[in-house]
This record gives sequence, structure tokens and C-alpha cells, in this order.
Amino acid sequence: GATSLRSTIRLSSTTKNFINGQFVESKTDEWIDVRNPATNDVVTRVPCTTRAEMNSAVAAAESAFQTWKDVSILSRQQIMFKLQHSIRENMSDLAKVITLEQGKTLADAEGDVLRGLQVVEHACSITSLQLGETLSSVSKDMDTISYRIPLGVCAGITPFNFPAMIPLWMFPLAIVCGNTFVLKPSERDPGATMMLCEMARDAGVPDGVLNVIHGSRDAVNFILDDLPFVPYRSLDPTTLASLCTRGAPAAENESNRTWERKITA
Repeated sequence: GATSLRSTIRLSSTTKNFINGQFVESKTDEWIDVRNPATNDVVTRVPCTTRAEMNSAVAAAESAFQTWKDVSILSRQQIMFKLQHSIRENMSDLAKVITLEQGKTLADAEGDVLRGLQVVEHACSITSLQLGETLSSVSKDMDTISYRIPLGVCAGITPFNFPAMIPLWMFPLAIVCGNTFVLKPSERDPGATMMLCEMARDAGVPDGVLNVIHGSRDAVNFILDDLPFVPYRSLDPTTLASLCTRGAPAAENESNRTWERKITA
């Protein structure tokens, strides 16, 4: 419930990695302060996740995919039902964390959560979304059949301006389709993402299916450049603009990349 979420996530002086179903304290010696924009008080400290920890998150996702891809679509759907219920029940606490770290008004923060919740609700219709297609008699004695199958380990990088909505654009749809996910939230306001991780775990998402790493440029470059086997990466345009402004190496050859952006009406 809301009490356990606030006690385990928000009252911690450091933000944890989420790897293989566990909140893990990073062994890094580099930390980023997250400050309340209204008071400038330090809310929490975010780790610059080490390379070994990043690799551990990917390894957990790879391992979990071997079994998660074969879990029935009805079982995955049930997890989404539970996740959307948990998000709705804890919307107020999610909004408070967003206001604390990012500075939105509570009304705007609740809207942030609501727009993400709508995507989770959409994911609950996966039994219809995942229907394949058939065409009989396309030629003499020939029919065509298409199947929708999981891709594998997927990854996402989210910006600071919608700390609940954009993570919820990414990982629920990815995992309900049978993929596993490695997420790098903004280092400026990761609290909502970490609460969502606990909700996902409590809803029944198996260990390793959803993993979260933290940091700035190194973590971004790890996802963009060092995971050639990852078939799908999701990157919000505002994140790309930030990378270009900072001059991150990962942004230099962006014109040669094709990114898929999820847009919800």
C-alpha cells in the first residue's frame, strides 16, 4: 500500500538500482543530489550506476526473458490489471513525489500519472492487441499467417519533465508483450519510477523482467552504444535534445539511428 511505498522508497537517503527484482544499493563513488526545487533541500542522492551493475541489470533481463517470453498472454494481462489498480490507488503519493523532486503542482503531477495510467489500461487489452493476421488462398494451395512474438531485452531512457507518464509509455507495453526491460530514468527525479518498480513487483512482474539503472551520460551511452543486441530502444525527443545540448557522444551520430516514439492520443 501507500505507506509501505513511502517508507521503503521515499524516506531513503539514497536511490537504489532495481536489478533482478531487488532494490540494490550501488557501490559507486559518484552520486548526484536531487533537490526539492522549492526549498533546495536534498531529497535523495542518485548513483552513477557502475558498469558492472549495468551489466548485471542486462544479464538479469536476458535471463528472465528465457522464461517470460513463454508466459501465457492471459497471465501477463492479469499482471497489468493489478498494476493499473495499484497505480490508481497510489496516485496521490506518486504525485507528491513528483512535486517534491520535479516541482510541478500537485494537479499537474496527478495529470502526469493519469496519462501514464491510461497506457497501462491500454496494455490490459493485450489479448486483442496481440492478435495475428491470416489470409487464406493468397495463391493456389497457399495461406499466409503472421505471428506477434517478443523481441527480447528492450531499453528506455526517460526525461525529467514527465517522470511517471513517460516510463509508463515504455515498460508496461514492452513487458506485457513478453519482452524484458532495462530503464534509465532521469537522474533529476527518479522517485516516481522507483515507486512504479515496487508496484510492478507487487503486481507479479517476475524478477529480472523490469530493471532500473541510474546515472547521467555514461548510463545513456551504455544503453545507446554498448548494447548492440538489444532489438528495441525507446528515447523521448526531449531526452535527445538534452543529449545534444550536453554534447554527449551518443548523440553525435543520431542522424544514423532510427528511434520509435510512442505517442498516445
